[in-house]
Amino acid sequence: MRLSEILRLVYLNLIQNKFKVILTSIGIVVGSATIMMVIAIGTGGREEVAEQFKNLNAGAIDITYENAASFSGMFVAGDSGGGSSSVTAAFNEMPSGGGGYGGGRGMGGDFGGFSFFGSGQSGADDRINQEDVTLTTDDMEDLQVFVPGVSDVTISYSANASVEGGTMEAASYYTIAGVQSNYAEMSNLELAIGDFLTDEENESKEKVCVLGMTAAKAIFGSAYDAYDSVLYIDDRPYVVTGVLSEMGTVASGISPDTAIFIPYETGIKYITGDSISPTITVIAEDVNLVDQVIANVETVLADSYPNTEFTVSDAGSKMEAASASNETLTLLLIAMAIIVFIVGGIGIMNVLFVSVKEHTNEIGILKAIGCSRRDILLEFLLEASCISLIGAVIGVLLALGITPLVELFSVRVSLSVIGAVLSLLFGVITGSVFGFYPAYKASRLIPVVALNQE
Repeated sequence: MRLSEILRLVYLNLIQNKFKVILTSIGIVVGSATIMMVIAIGTGGREEVAEQFKNLNAGAIDITYENAASFSGMFVAGDSGGGSSSVTAAFNEMPSGGGGYGGGRGMGGDFGGFSFFGSGQSGADDRINQEDVTLTTDDMEDLQVFVPGVSDVTISYSANASVEGGTMEAASYYTIAGVQSNYAEMSNLELAIGDFLTDEENESKEKVCVLGMTAAKAIFGSAYDAYDSVLYIDDRPYVVTGVLSEMGTVASGISPDTAIFIPYETGIKYITGDSISPTITVIAEDVNLVDQVIANVETVLADSYPNTEFTVSDAGSKMEAASASNETLTLLLIAMAIIVFIVGGIGIMNVLFVSVKEHTNEIGILKAIGCSRRDILLEFLLEASCISLIGAVIGVLLALGITPLVELFSVRVSLSVIGAVLSLLFGVITGSVFGFYPAYKASRLIPVVALNQE
């Protein structure tokens, strides 16, 4: 029997039972759509993790202190993926003043790990009073000198302050980050125009700043207009010496795009006073020795601040946690897709058994006129494959249709041709696997028995 004749028989069977084909393929439709969404969401998750940590140095270690005794429950130290600290949403709603909001900046491009600032450090006795601990540049220098295997160290904090200038009609609150000159290099920040802050500007407490791209556009209209212009932070004029390239959204929705960077000492003098809760960030030379560096950091800090607990978080563990979370979600979706495919495959098997029974006499006639077992097997196997292919195609179209709805729930979806092809392939394979046994049973029918079947 020629292949064209077998295909014609399959076509006639499908056309005569259109409603049955549609109902049979529902399981494959759902399974195919699920497979495509699994691949799209998994890819989107990996892209999001990569984007969140694109500014992150894998050897970054953040050291922060929370004054839980005075402000328990008001702020929670938040580490963004990859060891960076994160700012909470409440941060932007608080007024500025002499007491800013603490929070150092990690390598992920965002600020955080912050609480209300504690009292300033005053004398050796404060170092053993857990309620009055404030990390300082002296601690930063101690870590750089006494901790082996460290390539660089920086200290930073963030606050919220009123900003005016440019094309703004009214003052707005922005995140103000007090940083040192090595901050940009350690954070992999790039300048679109101008230069980053210098050691000389920090030592002389000059009123200069570097804007994130989004902040520059919001205040001045463009990076070009912002450069070398003047804006007012807490009613004091600051010269814009540079604008960062656009970095995109990073962990916890906070980005250097929206921040304003000023010299560390300048911020203490004019914005926060001594009431800061900074973050010290250490870069380990070898990412494989991060645990050892953390142990040495804790030892040095224990000598300076006995009976004080610091929050020490490394970038690598946070990156692994974020990746593991994404992989877990993907595995759950894959498991769901497999279950749906099995249910759909069983549906195809049942329908084919019914189809074999309905066409028993025809099978007997085909065998009587010389059709081989292979021809009968191929006919019903192609019928199963066609049903599953139709369902897979509808499933791919369904996945394309529901993608905008999924994205409304802040789930990143990255559709791909590979995902569509794999969905079609899984659909066809499912139909073929589950359709094989009914097709095999049909091919084994004895012609005389089949012809006498009522």
